[in-house]
Amino acid sequence: MHLDFASALLNVALLWLLTTPHEFAHAWTATRLGDDTPRLQGRLTLNPLAHVDWLGTTILPALTSLFGGGLLGWGKPVYSNPSKLRWGLNGLALVAMAGPASNVVFAVILAAVARATVSFAPALAQFAARGVNLSLYLAIFNMLPVPPLDGSKLLLAARIPVVVYNELARAGFLLLIVAVSVSDLGRWMSQWSYEGTLHIFGFLR
Repeated sequence: MHLDFASALLNVALLWLLTTPHEFAHAWTATRLGDDTPRLQGRLTLNPLAHVDWLGTTILPALTSLFGGGLLGWGKPVYSNPSKLRWGLNGLALVAMAGPASNVVFAVILAAVARATVSFAPALAQFAARGVNLSLYLAIFNMLPVPPLDGSKLLLAARIPVVVYNELARAGFLLLIVAVSVSDLGRWMSQWSYEGTLHIFGFLR
């Protein structure tokens, strides 16, 4: 078995970089919709240390990258109170979608950086280009309707019974591990993010 240490380290470094705008987008959107919970918990910031979950942002993505099982990871969750949010559970869905949306926006920014630096800083351009792919991968991954991922909040907005959601939440971590480890889900998400990367670079060309 080939262990790709360089890829694992690079993925973790990029995940730290990409987690910050993702979680900040959650906090900013919740604040704009009237919930001060993220601000009170110190999450309305671009300081990466405020958004790192050591298991989800470092240990697990390093292991899944190292053993070629795709990339499984997340940032420290931003908590939001639906009772404080404008539009309640629908507002919660908007807060959740802000994270993956920020990944798409950041992917475009990184692609622009890669294009601008490829002639005089190829190492930086390569790093940014890899970030484009990973940012799109995170957007896709976080849309999976499995707690604690962002896509699961759409289930709440669709008024799925809370008891059903809670049962999913109890098994969510195991479901994610199994799905990525024993199915082609990780490969499919990698393929979708790769195709999205090509489209972004093609657009910027």
